[in-house]
Amino acid sequence: MSNTETRPAEVRCGGGTDEDFPGEVEILTAREVPLGGPRAMRVRRTLPQRARSLVGAWCFADHYGPEDVAATGGMDVAPHPHTGLQTVSWLFSGEIEHRDSLGSHAYVRPGELNLMTGGHGISHSEVSTPDTTTLHGVQLWVALPDEHRDTARDFQHHVPEPVALDGGEARVFLGSLAGVTSPVRTFTPLLGAELTVAPGARPVLDVDPSFEHGVLVDAGDVLVEGTAVGRAELGYTAPGRSALTLTNRGGGPARVILLGGPPFGEEIIMWWNFIGRTHEDIVRAREDWTAGTRFGEVHGYDGDPLPAPQLPTTPLKPRRSPR
Repeated sequence: MSNTETRPAEVRCGGGTDEDFPGEVEILTAREVPLGGPRAMRVRRTLPQRARSLVGAWCFADHYGPEDVAATGGMDVAPHPHTGLQTVSWLFSGEIEHRDSLGSHAYVRPGELNLMTGGHGISHSEVSTPDTTTLHGVQLWVALPDEHRDTARDFQHHVPEPVALDGGEARVFLGSLAGVTSPVRTFTPLLGAELTVAPGARPVLDVDPSFEHGVLVDAGDVLVEGTAVGRAELGYTAPGRSALTLTNRGGGPARVILLGGPPFGEEIIMWWNFIGRTHEDIVRAREDWTAGTRFGEVHGYDGDPLPAPQLPTTPLKPRRSPR
């Protein structure tokens, strides 16, 4: 998915030691962002923001739906570029057709992971299929570490089997949880999983104490370590805990996306669909996209690629996230 804001914000963020107590839960609220066009589908974005820009290497989190495609027009994101990151597509309902300049032609379906590596440069399109009536899911980005940010473009597909929890179920699409390890390749240690929690249940998850974690709530009356996290909010916990307790206080099933990873530890600049380390990195990527080089072509999409927005008048500079 593209960051298709007309005037995308510069995100200047970096790693470093997090001085929060591991017992605290920080609540990150979402802001609504249109995906573009007069009948734009709107998404709820919890990452990045000024309060916290990354959770591990997770640097972008959009939560959308359930959307009535007949009313919104669904998703139609024209070919657009990416550098320095991986995109993670995960659906709860609906279907999205994916095409990229690697030649991949795939479908994003509920419970199935599509992971695309941008690396030095890739372009892709995303369109909800004609049979889709309700579109509901998340789109996530992972920042690539400096030593791998110019890696070759790649595409991976994985269908994780559900694993039982005490009072719930998990689908682990990246990393390891509940005795299951995803085979999908990443460039930093990561955790990504969809969790469903039964009414009244209180599963306790064994987690890596070197990881920071984010719990993005899709549905349900959820507590994270005793702190209420509302729908479309992300509850953040700092490194230092070896267990994470979720509670569903509601009368129906709860569903969350659990993200995790060690603090990223590198300064990055994220602007539009590019991740770099310097202002010049971003300028060069934008020029290459405008010139039609580096990112390849997406075949099979009926329409023109997305034009790049104008850069801000002041240089983009990395800085550390607020603690």
